[in-house]
Amino acid sequence: MQKHSVTSSARAAEQDSGLEELRGDCARMVPHWAVPAAAAAAPVPASLIHGITVPPASARLVGGMSEYGG
Repeated sequence: MQKHSVTSSARAAEQDSGLEELRGDCARMVPHWAVPAAAAAAPVPASLIHGITVPPASARLVGGMSEYGG
């Protein structure tokens, strides 16, 4: 098994060049990443939800959040 000794300045330079290479790779790939428009989820009727039990304290907590109704 070989052991390599790398100075901290050499290691930092290697990491910096690796990060720059990664940034360049990502920049070249951006045109290939298509982001579809987010479709809003349709509400599900309460009659279709069954078998789920939520403790009252949790229901109050979630109900009080602006994202979920409060």
